[in-house]
Amino acid sequence: MALLFLFAVVYIGSLFSPALLDDADATHAEAAREMSASNDFVTLKVNGIRYLEKPPLPYWAAALSFKSFGQNEAALRVPLCLGVLLSMVLAMAWSRRAFGVRAGVYAGLFVLTAAGFYLFTRIFIPEVLLGLLIASTLYFWLTALDERSAWRWYAGYAALALSALTKGLVGPVFAGGTAVIYLIAAGEWRRWREFHLPTGILLFAAIAAPWHILAGIRNTGGAEGHGFFWFYFVNEHYLRFLGRRLPRDYNKMPAAAYWLSHLAWLFPWSLFLPLAATRVRFGESERTFAEKTQLICWIYAGLVLIFFAISTNQEYYTFPAYIPLIILLSAGLARQEQSENGNRGWLLSAQWAYAGLGVLIAGALFSGLWSSRQMAFVPDIGTVLAKRGVGDYTLSMSHFFDLTDASFAALRLPATIAAIAMFTGPLFALWLRLRSKHYAATWTMGATAAVFLLAAHIALVRFEPYLSSKGMAEKLEQQLRSGDRVMIYGDQSYGSSMLFYLRQPIYLVNGNTTSMYFGSTFPDAPKVFLNDQELRDAWRESTRVYLFVPGSKLNHVEEVLGPRMKLFAHSGENTIFTNR
Repeated sequence: MALLFLFAVVYIGSLFSPALLDDADATHAEAAREMSASNDFVTLKVNGIRYLEKPPLPYWAAALSFKSFGQNEAALRVPLCLGVLLSMVLAMAWSRRAFGVRAGVYAGLFVLTAAGFYLFTRIFIPEVLLGLLIASTLYFWLTALDERSAWRWYAGYAALALSALTKGLVGPVFAGGTAVIYLIAAGEWRRWREFHLPTGILLFAAIAAPWHILAGIRNTGGAEGHGFFWFYFVNEHYLRFLGRRLPRDYNKMPAAAYWLSHLAWLFPWSLFLPLAATRVRFGESERTFAEKTQLICWIYAGLVLIFFAISTNQEYYTFPAYIPLIILLSAGLARQEQSENGNRGWLLSAQWAYAGLGVLIAGALFSGLWSSRQMAFVPDIGTVLAKRGVGDYTLSMSHFFDLTDASFAALRLPATIAAIAMFTGPLFALWLRLRSKHYAATWTMGATAAVFLLAAHIALVRFEPYLSSKGMAEKLEQQLRSGDRVMIYGDQSYGSSMLFYLRQPIYLVNGNTTSMYFGSTFPDAPKVFLNDQELRDAWRESTRVYLFVPGSKLNHVEEVLGPRMKLFAHSGENTIFTNR
């Protein structure tokens, strides 16, 4: 019940806010909205343009949620929320079966309170569903090996097929690769015959193949004659892995940042990572389910981490590694707490480190609050950020480095909550740990993390005018008349929430880039792409034009249009101009 309460407070409580964020969040939401509106469940579209780089399962789920609950933020986030809940259930069931009741409870607690689980379910991306489905596949297969149960094999193949419909071939690659390496490392390679391969592959194909075939049939004749199959399998899988995807709009994190960031994504539980590094025995004929679980979790997590260390990557790509790492962390912590040396070694060292970090974080927050104590609250936090451009804003926490004293005036409530939580919670957990009240200490850490996540949610809501265009879209919607034209200067991702909230086609000036490029090359693509000269011509016409301009394009747009730009709305770094 305590875990369900945490889930309700942290995840259900954040379904309704903030608004959809520009870029990936609103782009994916718009694809699901257009699917729901058109009832075309084969070809994804954004702004009426084919959006063929993603498999459909997350969008099917969101589209059905829209039909059930309306086209709003909460409905979009329902599938992600369910993904977290089911991830908690899976981690608990697996850990409990392998390592006992306490490890099972801890696995559920870690899923709900790990920073990365929360951070990367604030935007509509498929990683939580992908991680759930791959882990489910491996759990069913491992238990099938343990019990020789046929239905578990087929449940695994069904989950594997759904993972392919969630994010393409990475699901089968990770699950299949993990299974092969596990059989070899465990000395059980002869047991491949138990995998029901012929019928399992047939079930996989029956679930995963129909959409791929239909998408290929319906989407032919793109750039240079390439259709769906080339774009999806060659460009979006093979060339993306090599860093040669067209258009080349993906980057690669620096190696140090890539590896060390996982300490943040699994915080605070990453502090106990050495406890998870229990020796696993190889080559023995009889191995307990706990040992099998340890081995397969290390293989699975390692395969994901190494794969994306080689490939192009984004911070959240390694999300599928979180569940196996959490299972290992829960087992290590539970085992150490229940041992005779529970107050020694890394357990106590990690608790001291957590207390120290808590004091440092609280001190930094209190310092910011004190510096801003006489400053007025600013509704649009974007006007008081420093815009230091750390990491060129490609990292999830880049805007953390833009905070100023004035910005703390807009963040007083969440900063105060977080500061109090991080000062009191870690110290109280340390006090409990020193008195060998380990279960209470771990739960105190979980409760502290939950309060911190609530504060983070409030802060994200305060960042809404800076990260979302919903406010400007609502103001614009009140003024729009029949025949008015709305435009975005540059890629649609700059103002993708405008698409979702206005629910009408938007012209893109120099915007046939990134996710719009391939779809724009189809002969039947809607004529929504303009160049600078066409923008000038439209600006001189009697028809009213509203132009959304991101801050990075403002100087260029001023050169293109000159003094004929009339300010309509401004929020964060974005501005809407009109010609009349």
